[in-house]
Amino acid sequence: MVYKKINIAIFLTLILFVISVLCFGAPKTKVLIPKNTKSSISIKISGKGLKYYSASVDEASILTVRGPGKLKIITRGQLNSTINKSLNYVVYYRINGGQKIKVDFNEVKPDNNAYFQDASLGYPSVGENINVELSRGENTVEVWSGSANPKIYIRNLFTETKEKKVDWIKLSPMYPNEPVSLVTNEDVVSYFRYSSLKSLKIKVTGPTILRVLNRVEFDYKMKGKINYRIEVKEDKKVKNTYMLSADRSDVTRYKKDGKKTPGKANEIVINVPSGTHTYQLLPLDNCTVLARILFPKKDITLEE
Repeated sequence: MVYKKINIAIFLTLILFVISVLCFGAPKTKVLIPKNTKSSISIKISGKGLKYYSASVDEASILTVRGPGKLKIITRGQLNSTINKSLNYVVYYRINGGQKIKVDFNEVKPDNNAYFQDASLGYPSVGENINVELSRGENTVEVWSGSANPKIYIRNLFTETKEKKVDWIKLSPMYPNEPVSLVTNEDVVSYFRYSSLKSLKIKVTGPTILRVLNRVEFDYKMKGKINYRIEVKEDKKVKNTYMLSADRSDVTRYKKDGKKTPGKANEIVINVPSGTHTYQLLPLDNCTVLARILFPKKDITLEE
């Protein structure tokens, strides 16, 4: 009887272990659909239909995702024939408004295990991948084809990665931007208001990272989701441009101002190189934004 109870306990332990691995161990992967997509095509791969999106020369395919994680951009070219044919093509991508990165693909062969659901499109090439590491916070990735011919299609997979635990402390801007108190679940947190007329300036010594939590401000006239852009300058040179989007917050309110509603927080992360640098944050749209600035507690000695 004792052995039986032990065996049952071991069996239950194993079941719980398997469930925990299945539920929590495996990283989550999701398909990213370009924000500005108009249509998709289906490619059958080993009998399974998968959606791909056309990459354009003139207009970027815009992907938005919250990191950290790994982005896989799967590219496939369009061939007219499978007989003694291969493709050479170029794809460009850019992260958060930074520099364009060029990727060359040469001698790409047809994929014998794949075909377009619409046979008039011809034959898809073997999938060639671009792998991109994305940092924590909001990320915008733009993707272009290098030429109109051959036609290029992309499929985008994002896999979340675990982020290291960091103790964060708040940092104030260089100049006295208007402080605003927000209340979330009875906790009062200070933010700073900035706009295109009064930017947010931060002085910090690296190497370190800055987390900036942004909340666009809603008035009674603004409906639905708001899209807005934040330009970040490092020592007066444009470093990044973030394309953000937010709804009204359901849980956060102003401590005093009842006429406005803060948006849900959009987090951006700024990597600060060695030395002392000045950062300027500027909304590129007609809106006001509230910001809370954080940096790692371990780097506080850099500021002394």
